Amino acid sequence: MERPAYPSDISREDFEPVRGMLEAARRKTRPRKHDLYDVFCAVLFFLNTGATWRSMPPGFPPWRTVHEYFTQWTMLRDGDRTLLEGVLERSGRAPELAQLRKLLNRR
Repeated sequence: MERPAYPSDISREDFEPVRGMLEAARRKTRPRKHDLYDVFCAVLFFLNTGATWRSMPPGFPPWRTVHEYFTQWTMLRDGDRTLLEGVLERSGRAPELAQLRKLLNRR
């Protein structure tokens, strides 16, 4: 079953240039259960709406899964920058980047 589209979604075409950056954040232990695109869109939904993790709408991967990816993607990597900041910058998602920085209490 396909999930509904949300205004916060990134197009699959715009997602492809950043997919490799997100793929590289995970050690290859077992096949993914959830499409990385859907996980990323769920993170964008979270950043856009300010919703709680537990209120993630149906159709997205489970909130615990999305939260785990968010945690991995927001660990400091390049000095004082997170992987998610780099991905949002590269994909031109300035509003989400600003919201992320508010959440992380950094500018």
